[in-house]
Amino acid sequence: MNIEQRIESVITPALFDRGFRVVRVQLQGTKGKTLQIMIERLDESRVTVDDCALVSRTVSVLLDVDDPIHESYTLEVSSPGLDRPLVKKDDFERFTGSRIKIELNVLYEGQQRFQGVLKGIEEDTVKIEFDPENRVAEIAFSDIKKAKLIPDYDNTQAKVRKK
Repeated sequence: MNIEQRIESVITPALFDRGFRVVRVQLQGTKGKTLQIMIERLDESRVTVDDCALVSRTVSVLLDVDDPIHESYTLEVSSPGLDRPLVKKDDFERFTGSRIKIELNVLYEGQQRFQGVLKGIEEDTVKIEFDPENRVAEIAFSDIKKAKLIPDYDNTQAKVRKK
């Protein structure tokens, strides 16, 4: 288990109890490390500044007790934003039907980067329909370096105007 996985395992239960899902944990930097924790609300409403402050306080206490990072660091808590990263297998199921960008660790038909419509995940295989050919690629979950949603600004703006 690497340090990011350890941190996630320490903070996830407490944040879940407070109504949050951990999207991603990243520890970056060599000098002046930054611990980035990305969260979303379980009720799927927008993450507020107060939510980030609550999570920051909670995580700080938990990490002070567990002490997985043995040097000074800056803690950043944020929402995933419109171009939310897809990190866990559950993300690939939850966002089936969404347009995504994906980058692979290996070549697939001579390419490492694709855009398309997420068709879901079956066991360890992510399925993506690529434009304009409508072909479906089957990619091993372990071959994915990065994946994120492509924001649909038209629908986002419509939702914002309705509220």
